[in-house]
Amino acid sequence: MEKVLKPMSGYLALVICLVLLGASGYLFIIGVDENITFVILAIACFLLSCFFMKGLMIIQPNHSRVLNFFGKYVGSVKDNGLFFINPLYSSQKMSLRSENLQGQTLKVNDKMGNPIEIAVVMVWKVGDTYKAAFDVERYSDFVKMQSEAAVRHLAMSFPYDNLEDDHAPITLREGGEKINSILEQELTDRLSKAGIIIQEARISHLAYASEIAGAMLQRQQATAIVAARTKIVEGAVGMVDLALKKLSEENIVELDDERKAAMVSNLMVVLCGEKAAQPILNAGTLYN
Repeated sequence: MEKVLKPMSGYLALVICLVLLGASGYLFIIGVDENITFVILAIACFLLSCFFMKGLMIIQPNHSRVLNFFGKYVGSVKDNGLFFINPLYSSQKMSLRSENLQGQTLKVNDKMGNPIEIAVVMVWKVGDTYKAAFDVERYSDFVKMQSEAAVRHLAMSFPYDNLEDDHAPITLREGGEKINSILEQELTDRLSKAGIIIQEARISHLAYASEIAGAMLQRQQATAIVAARTKIVEGAVGMVDLALKKLSEENIVELDDERKAAMVSNLMVVLCGEKAAQPILNAGTLYN
């Protein structure tokens, strides 16, 4: 479990180190000419100054130090500045800054078995220095491997779109923020054991694999054409019905069933045709 330490300021220790260094130089100069004892004292002052200097550490903003004492975890320092700790402590530097991870494009099968390409981008940082330092071997490699596993699991849990699964509540292509939220939760669950905090995760690339991309594009185009034609036919039928009712209500012309059928046929051709209709003058009658 992480334990945050508040070490003493290092400015006093720095002054003591400088004084010892100055005294060491002064005693060495005196001892060379007068007494060997001063030389010994100079060496002692120098070694003591080096010992105190080992306890000085500078922590930059958004950085930390994990402290150990002969293999035993002592605590973590997250404040920034100049500090003095026990010189016998060993320390491990650890960044607390946010980092971006652009995952590589993975080829996986979606829920329906279709091969797709997917990649994510995520923003993460170290939240628990103890877990990051001691619960995993190298937390940066752990983040990369577990993020890839999370993306694969996400892709296999949902269909790419609803072409094959009409009742799918969520799809990878149309899921939007819901899919990103599920991805963030998946990453948080996997990386919490390493003390990693997921700040944001989003799908950066999503497409069918190259071997089926062409066929799926044709299928999507056919579906769009059918949907458009359905709307056109529904609108044309409504307009024909409205035209017949208007002609009947306002007594503009009386049409028998055969004339109504001809009118409906002509209107449907005009309204549903892809090209503009060309008018034809009929010099006779419907029956001649």
